Amino acid sequence: MSKVIDLSKKKILLTGGAGFLGRFVRQELINQGCPKENIFIPRSRECDLRILENCQKAVSGRDVVIHLAAKVGGIGFNRERPGEQFYDNLMMGVQLMEEARKAGVEKFVAIGTVCAYPKFTPVPFKEEDLWKGYPEETNAPYGLAKKMLLVQAQAYRQQYGFDAIYLLPVNLYGPGDNFDPQSSHVIPALIKKAFDAKRNRAKEMVVWGTGKASREFLYVEDAARAIVLATQKYSKPDPVNIGSGMEITIKKLANLITELVGFEGKIVWDTTKPDGQPRRCLDTSQALREFGFRARVPFEGGLRETIRWYEKHG
Repeated sequence: MSKVIDLSKKKILLTGGAGFLGRFVRQELINQGCPKENIFIPRSRECDLRILENCQKAVSGRDVVIHLAAKVGGIGFNRERPGEQFYDNLMMGVQLMEEARKAGVEKFVAIGTVCAYPKFTPVPFKEEDLWKGYPEETNAPYGLAKKMLLVQAQAYRQQYGFDAIYLLPVNLYGPGDNFDPQSSHVIPALIKKAFDAKRNRAKEMVVWGTGKASREFLYVEDAARAIVLATQKYSKPDPVNIGSGMEITIKKLANLITELVGFEGKIVWDTTKPDGQPRRCLDTSQALREFGFRARVPFEGGLRETIRWYEKHG
């Protein structure tokens, strides 16, 4: 059993801390006794982590780094900007971990992505399947850039004894998600579409793909709790899945969202658009075994909260 880190005494760099997941991770750190003034959140407009000097400044005097910052989007965004997805995510992570090591940071928590898994991974995805094939094409540049942080973390642990861990969260959702149709993921995209269709009294709502693909979703508060638990309790080279262990087809998801939003028209599937990875569902037993994480928020309850938030703020 690894020693438990007392976060209340640590100076923590939280990249991406002003983003969707980051705001919840910050709150969870505070819940665990970390003083607000000990959590440092660099903003991308003042601190572009693709620039080496900014990484050096960001890690200086910090004990723990939780690296959430990423350039990320849905299938459309990934298809339009594969070069940016690869370069930006790779450079931010690789430079930050190297500078953290050189600065004597005690612990580095790298947040990977479920997009790193091979396109045809047996379901449920087990961590040992991570290298058994190439990722789904629309996600590959992003998934592989993030996967390199696992290689780096394991190599640095081996050569330098650097305590870097790598977590693989599944698709997240919840209040405060990104609802921009150009870059949003499937749940916020469907919520926005359903509200727009209802408001416009549309007879139908067009959704990408066939609806046959499946996904697993994790409520953002649960994800934040998992990340902080792993920061406190996990110190091994093996990657760890962070998920809820549930699986739902996009067709069922679209029907559920339209029902909760109150859109009564027809869903039309645009089969000229890609489905992305055929299935996605994680084996989450390692997170439970290693640091006691299990998702708490039921899917429909989390969806209702997200819809409520969008109704109020969207």
